[in-house]
Amino acid sequence: MSKLAMLLLCAVLATLPAAVVVSQAAAPPNDLLERLRAGGYVIVLRHGATNSEVPNKDPMSNPNRKSSVERQLNEQGRAQAEAIGRGLREHGIPVSSVMTSPLQRAIDTGTLLGFGKVAIDPDLGEAGPAVSPEENARRADALRKLVSFHLADDGNLVLVTHKPNLVEAFGKEWSDVREGEAVVFEPDFAGFGFRLVGRIQADQWNRLVKASLEEPEQEICGAGVRTAFSPHFD
Repeated sequence: MSKLAMLLLCAVLATLPAAVVVSQAAAPPNDLLERLRAGGYVIVLRHGATNSEVPNKDPMSNPNRKSSVERQLNEQGRAQAEAIGRGLREHGIPVSSVMTSPLQRAIDTGTLLGFGKVAIDPDLGEAGPAVSPEENARRADALRKLVSFHLADDGNLVLVTHKPNLVEAFGKEWSDVREGEAVVFEPDFAGFGFRLVGRIQADQWNRLVKASLEEPEQEICGAGVRTAFSPHFD
């Protein structure tokens, strides 16, 4: 992309409302690895790859988590979760806690990361047509709150949830999020907003190391666009 085209793009981005969270996937920022090593970020992870589709059901309608009414992780999905956890540990990225949806594919993903016992949060349960619009909105608000506050001293927080939750919370642009994909958010540390830092596919954690060795790209848009936080509204 030419510098002129980039400047025009920046001018357009500068006119967008502050609450818009751009979801376009891109190469990890050069300094993302070091930032994650310092802690304080929220990593929202869509569960790993699953078997064939089954009818959507709200997790509250399946309190005993019977596998017959849920999609389950397939072999690839289990391998994805193990590889992501291994990548986090090998790259020295601290994880303080893992919270998951009540659905088994999310619990298994969180458990296979290998950071000990996971905490199950019903608010991370799958959104979508199986629940009411009011419940979808409530879960979306809960997810926005979770990515709006996390202290650096606590390492990084991992949330395992579902694509509909990301779409409900951050916009329809997130409909392209893949199984096993991680989305890194930076809270404003006061609970009032967050910023999208990067998206990492399940097989791309080693790109963080490569990116950290590369020269940083020229800051054309300026810090005002790059560091703008998306405010959270109740």
